[in-house]
Amino acid sequence: MEYVELEVWKEARVLVSMIYESTFKFPEVEKYGLTSQIRRSSVSVPSNIAEGCGRRTADDTIRFLHMARGSLYELETQLYLAFDQKYLENPEFDQLLKQVVKCKKLLNGFINYYNSK
Repeated sequence: MEYVELEVWKEARVLVSMIYESTFKFPEVEKYGLTSQIRRSSVSVPSNIAEGCGRRTADDTIRFLHMARGSLYELETQLYLAFDQKYLENPEFDQLLKQVVKCKKLLNGFINYYNSK
């Protein structure tokens, strides 16, 4: 199966779109700070999934999937920090966290699949 067909990769792309839309509203002073960090973390998720799928061995693939998972945890923390700074309001924050959790669950399932190979 090609990585572009994977639900986890598709949902990670949805997450990136949500992140970009949300961070457009962040203060200009955060352009090179939290805004940049949050965007990079989100982009790292589908990127690492794609790179992992392009590797030749299951071990290499799993390593990149773990990096994608680490980026999800990093992103989650950064979203909490943005919420603490009042850059995100409750409904939007909750939706972003729900998408992060959805991606985590899908990614964990994909990692378990590769671990069973």
